[in-house]
Amino acid sequence: MNGTRNPSSGTHPPAHRHVCGIVPPWLLERIAELDSPKLARAASAARYSLLATRPYRFPEPGAEPRTATGSVETALATAVASAPQRTIADAGRTETLPGLLVRSEGEPPTADDAVTNAYDGLGDTHALFADAFSRNSIDDRGLPLLATVHYGDDYDNAFWNGERMVFGDGDGEVFRSFTSSLSVIGHELAHGVTQYTANLVYEGQPGALNEHVSDVFGALVEQHARGQDAASASWLIGEGLFTDEVEGNALRSMLAPGTAYDDDVLGKDPQPAHFDDYIETTDDNGGVHLNSGIPNRAFASLAVALGGNAWERAGVIWYDTLTGPLSERADFATCAAATLTAAIARFGVDSTETSAVGEAWSLVGIVPAS
Repeated sequence: MNGTRNPSSGTHPPAHRHVCGIVPPWLLERIAELDSPKLARAASAARYSLLATRPYRFPEPGAEPRTATGSVETALATAVASAPQRTIADAGRTETLPGLLVRSEGEPPTADDAVTNAYDGLGDTHALFADAFSRNSIDDRGLPLLATVHYGDDYDNAFWNGERMVFGDGDGEVFRSFTSSLSVIGHELAHGVTQYTANLVYEGQPGALNEHVSDVFGALVEQHARGQDAASASWLIGEGLFTDEVEGNALRSMLAPGTAYDDDVLGKDPQPAHFDDYIETTDDNGGVHLNSGIPNRAFASLAVALGGNAWERAGVIWYDTLTGPLSERADFATCAAATLTAAIARFGVDSTETSAVGEAWSLVGIVPAS
């Protein structure tokens, strides 16, 4: 994996090459191994989904930003605007991107729920970053928000490929449509924000932080859109994705990692909630979807302790950290130190916020780096 930061102005996609999917590969592998007539479609869809997601080649350092061509938007790709510029395409159950243009900014809803959900979710994500952090889209320069729905044949995932959101329809037995969860949409678009800021390397602890940051802003997008404060929020990522056949609420729980699901077929949610239980593995790029539970718990606990709207204090500290001097190879201890620095800069060294940040990291066994 190329971990070199783009030496240009930081407005171009980085050289890291990876598709950031919401469903971890080890969960799809478990479903793919099922030998049950009742879940034959799910098993087949999982096997297909593992093969269908291939690494996306980001531009090399110094390359010009990519623009969309063909049936979707060419002019929009260079637009800079404070309002969202959304474009939704339909892949028609193929793996061809971008697909057929089905809805552009300002056009009325169609009869397709996936199109509507994607359009609204892109808008809700834009609104959080604009309202809470004064950020002008993913790149802070008005980047158009592009999405493709109905990708693949029962495709069991959603991903950010470096320039657009891509949503599968799910298999209908384990997973519903991946546009059905707002936290999923916010999570995947937040990978784009990380791409244009800290550019955290997608492996090991930096990769777990990359996933963690997306979970943080995915949860905040949902809370902001619903008007929920930290205490009343579910802190679930991917709530509503599972069908009624699954004993589980979501893919992950930020407030209580390891409790999102406990199912006879899928097994028990394996996320650790404390650094003592950090999982050393070569799978999933070094456990990026597993160990993200540790910083997730720190953030969610901080937000609940501070009270009010999570995006107003805890969220601002994490946003300042992401857009500050956070190294692309930061580990948990380095990130913890950076959040303390951000809290001090924003609220003061003796503030309630700064003290609460330290306590949140202590809760999960992380000692901030010197």
